[in-house]
Amino acid sequence: MTRPLSIVSLLPELLGTNGDAANARVLAQRARWAGVEAAVVEVRSSADLPDQVDAVIVGSGSDADLVRARDILATMTTELRTWATAGVPILLVGTGWELLSWGIELGDGTVVEGLGILAGRAVPMPARATDDIVVTSRHGRLIGFENHSRHYVGAEASPLGQVLYGTGNGAGSEGLVMGSVVGTHLHGPVLARNPGLADHLLRTALVRIGHEYRPGGHSSAADDMAKAARNQVAVRLGLPTE
Repeated sequence: MTRPLSIVSLLPELLGTNGDAANARVLAQRARWAGVEAAVVEVRSSADLPDQVDAVIVGSGSDADLVRARDILATMTTELRTWATAGVPILLVGTGWELLSWGIELGDGTVVEGLGILAGRAVPMPARATDDIVVTSRHGRLIGFENHSRHYVGAEASPLGQVLYGTGNGAGSEGLVMGSVVGTHLHGPVLARNPGLADHLLRTALVRIGHEYRPGGHSSAADDMAKAARNQVAVRLGLPTE
């Protein structure tokens, strides 16, 4: 490549709870291990947006910051729609995912309007989900930690996977996949714990610009550590190991 792969991390302080902003660094490092120069671009306002965007990370934040984060993201609605339509991989975690929906219903009955890029909305759950979550997916078993108080309903898209343990969206599914957009409740950060999903996003980014993705040798050691960590969780939960 004649330029570094540009990985955008949107609002890394506001939407970086539970290590979610680190997903951008995971993608960049795995790209470098594959021999592809990569740069993480931290974007805190539309003025920070680079000319070239190859992947986008939007993490989760606190409910106290929902309106503030939504208002900043709203200034980038056109770009977010353009990236999604153009096939740029976009990873949305927790409230970062909810903010791109039709809206977020809070426990007191108020609604925070979303950007309306994704079908569906977030609705209150009877009790907060704060536990491990294990999901079967086309990218292998996914394990993370969920920390959310809302289900996601009305999605006109495929789920990321089916829940083996935990809560997810409710009704047995977890996450959302709409083209190159992936939404999930998994924290950890999710891409460090589940490198199969990270490689899917990297492959999508590189194929889009005419390059093949082949994981580098250093990826194997990281993959083995991630697998061991997932198996520890599986054993504790009484599930089969990988």
